Amino acid sequence: MTTTAMTLTQHDSKRQTPVLAPAKLTIARNDSGQVVANNGAVKTPVRVCRCFPWSQPDQFISLRDEKENEVALIRDLNELDENSRRTLESALAEAGFMLEIERIESAEEIYEVRHWKVQTRQGARTFQTKLDEWPREVPGGGYLLRDIAGDLFHIPSPETMDEKSQAILWALVD
Repeated sequence: MTTTAMTLTQHDSKRQTPVLAPAKLTIARNDSGQVVANNGAVKTPVRVCRCFPWSQPDQFISLRDEKENEVALIRDLNELDENSRRTLESALAEAGFMLEIERIESAEEIYEVRHWKVQTRQGARTFQTKLDEWPREVPGGGYLLRDIAGDLFHIPSPETMDEKSQAILWALVD
């Protein structure tokens, strides 16, 4: 494990400036199943957040406390010890569930929302987005949609979808 693998930060309440702590970090679950980051001196319950780019899912993972302060930034999962890596991979799978859209049946404006009917790799789904929430192009390719509930839907390869799906998508992309 190298010092460039992760940065452990603590926020000084007066300065709100990150203070670097020792780079030794382990990640485990506590008795209640919550993910905990341990720098050897402090154990902090954390929430796992994958950062962009989406095309590199094993890199740039942010660990945040209950106030959404970043406790650690993991630059690469492979630089963690095996137990920490497995714990983090499990937490990412739980936190980062993202549906992959294969076909778009419809995207209709109804009042103040857009109602989507799609086929995903996980089955048929319907969801709603705000009218001003447009499909966003993501690094590494594809488009990302966030529904009203905050769930993510990814269209990895729009060019491989059928013509109807492409027509609906391209009408909504800037």
